[in-house]
Parts: sequence; C-alpha cells; structure tokens
Amino acid sequence: MRLKKGDRVKVIAGKDRGAVGEIMAVYPDANRVLVQGVNIVKRHVRDTADPSTGRTTKGGVVSSEAPINASNVQLVTKDDDGNEVLTRVGRNRAEITKTRSDGSEYSATRGVRIARKTGKEI
Repeated sequence: MRLKKGDRVKVIAGKDRGAVGEIMAVYPDANRVLVQGVNIVKRHVRDTADPSTGRTTKGGVVSSEAPINASNVQLVTKDDDGNEVLTRVGRNRAEITKTRSDGSEYSATRGVRIARKTGKEI
C-alpha cells in the first residue's frame, strides 16, 4: 500500500466525494484506510459497567469514522506555487550517506515515496 498514516488525501469516489482529510489508520490486508471526518457511521452502544472500578459508561448513539477503500482516495500534495494538487504515489531509490560507528562514511540507497505530478519526495 502506498498510503501511510498522516498523509493528506481527498476522497474521489463515494458519498463523501470531495472531502479532504488526514489518514488516521491504514489496513493493508483489507486495502482500506480510515480518513478523519469521512464515512461517518452511527453505532448504537449499550451501557457498560466495569466491575473492578464500579464505573458505568453511558451508552447511546455514537458517531465515528469507518474505513473506506484505498482506491477511493488520492494523495494531496503542494506544488511549487503552494497550490494543492492531486497526485499518484511512486517509488524511487535515493542516494544517501551513512556513518559507521567508527566515524567513516559510506554511500547507500533507500526507498522513498515521490509525488508523480511534481517529482518531489513525499
């Protein structure tokens, strides 16, 4: 999955199309993401009692976000002018310099995510 927690995405399909939010959780096995403020569902929760503390939690109708399919969201990044643009996510290898414990340096590569539209590292 190319999306990560904390990414800013826009919903491109479904009842919340056009909504922009931050990814709160990613479920790669189910190919789903949980986006803040998107796909709000209501659940009926009963009163619960904790016998160890003697406290009761009030039940009722609780609204919360539900996961949506990752194909229904698209990453939002900023371009050179500071405008928000929708982009796909690509992968690239970046050259970096690492330092060994004895102080010597060496060259290595690491995988980075890039925005297809701007070519910049995410």
